[in-house]
Amino acid sequence: MFAPKFKIVVHASYHTPIEVYFSENDHPGTAKKKWRNSLFMSMRADELDPELAATIEGIETIGVPSWSELSVESGRSIEDELFTTGGGPEMDFVRNLAFDGPAGDIPIRVFRPAVDKPLPTLVYYHGGGWVLGTLDSVENICRELAARAECIVVSVDYRLAPEHQFPAAVDDAYAALEWTAENDDVFGGDGRIAVGGTSAGANLAAVTALRVNERGGPDLTRQVLLYPITDHSLDTDSYQANADGPLLTRADMAWFWDHYLRSPVDGYNPFASPLRMDDLSGVAPATVVTAGFDPLCDDGAAYADKLQNHGVGVDYLHFPSMAHGFLSLTDDVSTANEAMDAVAASIW
Repeated sequence: MFAPKFKIVVHASYHTPIEVYFSENDHPGTAKKKWRNSLFMSMRADELDPELAATIEGIETIGVPSWSELSVESGRSIEDELFTTGGGPEMDFVRNLAFDGPAGDIPIRVFRPAVDKPLPTLVYYHGGGWVLGTLDSVENICRELAARAECIVVSVDYRLAPEHQFPAAVDDAYAALEWTAENDDVFGGDGRIAVGGTSAGANLAAVTALRVNERGGPDLTRQVLLYPITDHSLDTDSYQANADGPLLTRADMAWFWDHYLRSPVDGYNPFASPLRMDDLSGVAPATVVTAGFDPLCDDGAAYADKLQNHGVGVDYLHFPSMAHGFLSLTDDVSTANEAMDAVAASIW
């Protein structure tokens, strides 16, 4: 049995992408061997991209402790202050709405770019370790994706932990997909729907795709997984190499997981740790993005690898000189801007 298209794009230097394509004519084992043996698959650059390093230095001068050193309330306050930046491309319209979810209203924000034709729809889940994050903190990236991918974006304000632990966010994420599938025509949708997100939001996108596969839910065109959390384990090589960050630390991830799960047993559930799903065959094709200086790098790489081995088409984009959250920095970091274009081009 042969695997669908598998595309790897590795930015081996700061602005020079190297593309490796695997088609339906490549056996999965051959593709994996080529990938692992590629001279260009250095997962972590020698140093951070200089533009990103300068941006991080500016953030660090503000004097913000790691998330794991803060209370939940303080973390949310700081996250709102730092990441609610506004801006982004102009939209034809932006709508703040809510629908009846599994446990009450689920707020959403709908972005439609000024494109005079029916458009596909991306259901988008923000990051923040299932503990932090709001519709405001993710508005810029939603506007960028809507404009660059020429699609409607439905941003979802799912319930947060520790007030609402696993699987509350998973249930809200799936409910948002179902609602969007039933209502996308109201916003000028053409019926094509994808799910996506960053970090914990990418985790929710991945498990929503798994639930669609399990339940025969709405058809998905793609799952867009931007530096996803895919496993409860904190023992990968990238967790060791990037334990102290920047922007996200191993201790931060332990803090997020501790708040999100009802008990450590939940970490073995594939709807919390999608890498632990035995069979991924039949799920939607994926775009997976990873960064070399991110503790989650191996989470994303392993998930892309497993998807491909189970016959799922994958576009894997890796950026060795980037760190966690870099796609939110398109105004300041050239590689982030180029990466956003690559992500947008992969979706539809």
